[in-house]
Amino acid sequence: MTCYQEIICPNCSCNIIMKSGKNAYNTQRYRCQNNECATQTFMLKYRYKGCESGIKKIVVEMAINSSGIRDTSRVLGIHKNTVISILKSKEDSLVQVNPLFLQTHTDTPLDVRFELVCDEAEVDEQWSFVGKKSNQRWLWHAVDHATNTVIAYVFGKRKDTVFQKLKSLLSPFNISRYYTDDWGAYERHLNAEEHEIGKRNTQKIERKNLKFRTWVKHLTRRTICFSKLEKIHDTVIGLLINKVEFGRDIHA
Repeated sequence: MTCYQEIICPNCSCNIIMKSGKNAYNTQRYRCQNNECATQTFMLKYRYKGCESGIKKIVVEMAINSSGIRDTSRVLGIHKNTVISILKSKEDSLVQVNPLFLQTHTDTPLDVRFELVCDEAEVDEQWSFVGKKSNQRWLWHAVDHATNTVIAYVFGKRKDTVFQKLKSLLSPFNISRYYTDDWGAYERHLNAEEHEIGKRNTQKIERKNLKFRTWVKHLTRRTICFSKLEKIHDTVIGLLINKVEFGRDIHA
């Protein structure tokens, strides 16, 4: 009795496959015939697990669900440098402004546009550190007061220049009202008539801060897990925001 195995491309699920030689260990390689597929060649079984299809997706999902570099390395059976390399490769795919809100100022239909426009925003800064606690790294972000969705975010020190970067990202939205705490940078760079200080209207963004600390291990206050590189710190948190808040496919 003869048995046949159907070969499917792990990237595009196309079943039009042809053989493409063998590697140094005499393992058969295959090539997808879909011209739009990004996969060049692939194998059914790899000697190193880090090369397997779908491993990058798992690494990212674990990173944004409170797993550290070494946690991921132990669970998946791959080297920690592979985990770091995968996370670093995602940096260029991140955006700092919610594309859903950007669409409301371009080609989105009018009936949808008025549902997504941000008239009022809550702004806050969230503390973390990289390497040591004296090297503070702050997440500055703004959320829509009506929907509690992150509109834009930046990373940096707790200084006026960083808030100005965030403000410039928010400028296209013509926000009429800002709700913040009493940190001086807000008073210095926001007009008094459009700025309100107090906890009464910043409860949503404070809850958002707690949500981020629950999801990402790098933001936990009392922990021995912390980032050693600003690039990894910013990328992991950026991946969470891009996926959960912006609704983007971070695995593409």
